[in-house]
Amino acid sequence: MPIWLLGLVALYAVPALLTPSAQVLGYSDFVAQVTADKVATATISGTGAVSGTLVGGATYTSQVPTALADPGLAPLLAAHRVAVSATNPGATSWGAVLLSFLPYVLIIGLGLWWLRRSSRRLGAGGLGGMMGVGASKAKVYDESKPGARFADIAGYEGSKTEVMEVVDFLRNPERYRRAGAKGPKGVLMIGPPGTGKTLFARAVAGEAGVPFFSISGSGFVEMFVGVGASRVRSLFEDARAQAPSIIFIDEIDAIGGRRGSGGGFGSNDEREQTLNQLLSEMDGFEAGSGVVVIAATNRAESLDAALLRPGRFDRTVEIPLPNQAERAAILAIHARGKDLGADVDLGAVARGTPGFSGADLANLVNEAAINAVRADRDVVTAADIDAARDRLLLGRRDSSNALLPGEKRAVAVHEAGHALVAALSPHADPVAKITILPRGAALGVTEQLPLSERHLYPQSYLTDSLAVRMGGRAAEEAVLGEASTGAANDLASATELATRMVREWGLSPRLGPVGYGPDGATHDNPLGARPYAEQTQRAVDEEVARLLREAEEAAGAILRDHRDVLDRLTAVLLERETIDGATLEAIIAERPAAVRPVGSAPRGGLPV
Repeated sequence: MPIWLLGLVALYAVPALLTPSAQVLGYSDFVAQVTADKVATATISGTGAVSGTLVGGATYTSQVPTALADPGLAPLLAAHRVAVSATNPGATSWGAVLLSFLPYVLIIGLGLWWLRRSSRRLGAGGLGGMMGVGASKAKVYDESKPGARFADIAGYEGSKTEVMEVVDFLRNPERYRRAGAKGPKGVLMIGPPGTGKTLFARAVAGEAGVPFFSISGSGFVEMFVGVGASRVRSLFEDARAQAPSIIFIDEIDAIGGRRGSGGGFGSNDEREQTLNQLLSEMDGFEAGSGVVVIAATNRAESLDAALLRPGRFDRTVEIPLPNQAERAAILAIHARGKDLGADVDLGAVARGTPGFSGADLANLVNEAAINAVRADRDVVTAADIDAARDRLLLGRRDSSNALLPGEKRAVAVHEAGHALVAALSPHADPVAKITILPRGAALGVTEQLPLSERHLYPQSYLTDSLAVRMGGRAAEEAVLGEASTGAANDLASATELATRMVREWGLSPRLGPVGYGPDGATHDNPLGARPYAEQTQRAVDEEVARLLREAEEAAGAILRDHRDVLDRLTAVLLERETIDGATLEAIIAERPAAVRPVGSAPRGGLPV
């Protein structure tokens, strides 16, 4: 609470609480009290106001009706020995006048002192300075404190090389001055959530040994217009005072979005004022000022073009999701201090976690350690990591979500269909695990893992992927005679993949090599209108339906040709509930003519 508000409370609230309240007597009651010898003193003013004390010490007030001009009051008071005094309303005490003005003088003085103190500290006056809302909310990490280093970041060698120039500039600014070169003013790091953009910025500060000012983009914007701009000025003043230094703005899209896109006022005006002040501060950098701005976002497409022009953010560093080798190195870092079992292979774990970010991998290792604690063990085993991965991908295993016997058989048939089509399709990924234990929203899961990560996916791989997704429904129709609602997620994912094949990747002979891009509203298309005619949409729908029908027919043909393998696989699933890829290969191997040799066809990765 501000000190001036405390002073106001002390001057008015405390005396009011300490002063006893006087009893108010009507004139008749006052006369009755005098007659009963209960009045000790009475002070009467020229206006008829009466105040005094009763015999017990209590105070009272009353009012003599001056219009009555009661002549008997004075004899009555004298008869009952009341000490009577009078006051002159025309007389004024200068001491009382000064005392009445003293609270206001103190309040004004305290306010001016607080305003001057805030203005000196923040460089912002008015309400923002007085209330402290214009101050920078950045967290400062001093160079003397231990920070992150590039050794703490596994992989990303290309990204490290990009930012090493910033480190060299902060360490040796004289080299740049002698050569007439200007160091980078800003570095924009772009990447999905959890890839370590903040860790990268802290590692730059740690390697350079300079102060690090960290703030989120939302920390600039408040309900008061102009507060964000004041905080930007305060932040840059503090950074210049401790130069060389680094300013890190996380989630810069909160203030750096395209201007004029909101079409409104209020908070949008505040955001735009904050962005304008940030642009002005970055333009005001002098050559060799020693302040570098590092910003991070996962929505680079929404940033204002003025932020990205040369002279502001001179470098753009991509921080993508880690590849398999980088995931193994990240897992090794997060496994430090944990007792891993002899059966734990971090390379295999990295292969089984495509699409995981650094934060996801840290969470995976932590969940595995928690699973070991639940089992009253200190050693983390491969089973703990496998259970943690299933928990993160599929949800918690709930024993109360038991299946009825008929449902359990239907799930076993469904997952056996997925697995068998995947194992017998020449371009599909190998099957790693099959389970019919309900977990989260999934009643069963068939897990495929690529042998190696790929960046391009041929049409043959995508076609086989559609067949695998339709294999569960095809197995239900072949064995049970009808499909069920268990294929809802399969149909949704297959429809999405087929739609992208037709509309984005030009893999439809009817539409030809045309790409329309994904659905949804963008900055250039805020209403999300389709960039093609209604007849084209009809053709897209028909092509998607054709691809899905062909995929279901292909899956059904495989299952009909290998019905005996499907039945054996279903029986094993009902008995064991969970099997791995090696067991699946052994079941198929009982019929050698029906299965291709493992590795005879190229293997790909899951489409993104």
